[in-house]
Parts: sequence; C-alpha cells; structure tokens
Amino acid sequence: MDGSTLILTDDAGKSLPCFLETTFDIEGKEYFLLQPVDHSVQIFAWQASETEEEEEELVDIDDDEIDQIFETAHAVLAEQNLKLKRTAFTLTVEGELPELIEDDIYEIGIGTEEEGECEEFQELANFYHEEQAYSVFTSVDPLIFFAKLGADGKPELLSPEEIEYIQPYVAEHLIDAEDAEEEA
Repeated sequence: MDGSTLILTDDAGKSLPCFLETTFDIEGKEYFLLQPVDHSVQIFAWQASETEEEEEELVDIDDDEIDQIFETAHAVLAEQNLKLKRTAFTLTVEGELPELIEDDIYEIGIGTEEEGECEEFQELANFYHEEQAYSVFTSVDPLIFFAKLGADGKPELLSPEEIEYIQPYVAEHLIDAEDAEEEA
C-alpha cells in the first residue's frame, strides 16, 4: 500500500491528497504516515517588533485574514508558476518550488515561547495587501500527518492523545525501516 495516495478531508469538506509514506501496525491497529502531494505553505504577516526597535517579526494570521488576502497571494505565486490551493488542514501550492537559497531561509518559532522550538522555512513570495506586508513560506522539512481509518472507512487525522500514544512505536518503526534500508 506504500506509495498510494489517500485523501484527508476536514470538517468543512475540503480535501488534502496525500502520499502514503508508510504504514505501521500497533497492537492490531493500522496507522499511516502521510505527506501532502503538493507543498504545504503558510502565510505570515510582518509587524513591528515589540522588543527590537526598527525590527520586524512574523506573526500568524487567522482564517478570516487568509480569506481576505487569498486572491492576492494566489496571483503573486502564479507569477512563479505556483498554484495556491485552499486544502484541508493546510494551504498548499502545486508546482515546482524555486531552488533553495540560504538567504531565503528563515527560522520561525513554532509552538509556545516556553517550548522554544524553531523550524526552517523557505520564503516563496512576499506581497502587500491594504498596506500590510505578508510572506508565503514553505517548510524546509516536509509536513507529515498521522492518520488511521475511521469508522466510515476513510482516513482521519489522529488526535493529539493518539499521536502521543503511538510516538514511541513510530520512532521504533522508522529506525527499523532505516536499518532495513541500510542492509539492502
């Protein structure tokens, strides 16, 4: 079944086609590791930093703001032959991403400030909408989802509790898979 495509659907009925990267069985239940077919992207707004004078920082925007700027972001990305899509769980772009250039990589904090985790993102485009600056980023590391088959037979995302429960098994499964590849 690896290499297949599964469709995740959110509560609003939007879909997200994903490649099935691997499956693993935990205590008789099958779980899936999925990666979106298209590249996952995030749009952030730029605002003046509260701590550094004359500095700007990236801030998350909500769905209402995405609705307002979507057409502008879509047009800006289309100039690079990228098609912005309103997919389930994440925005995605279809097309070939530009070559990864070190100057286009930003470390963006994820989670809470206490966790202090950062991810590397590649800036794909920047634009203004009603005098507000925005940037579109894709993660340098691909986005992955953990899923299982629901009662209706369709793939569904795992809850945070389920992800926490399977995490030790996933790590073990991936290490075993890596070892098998090295032996081959």
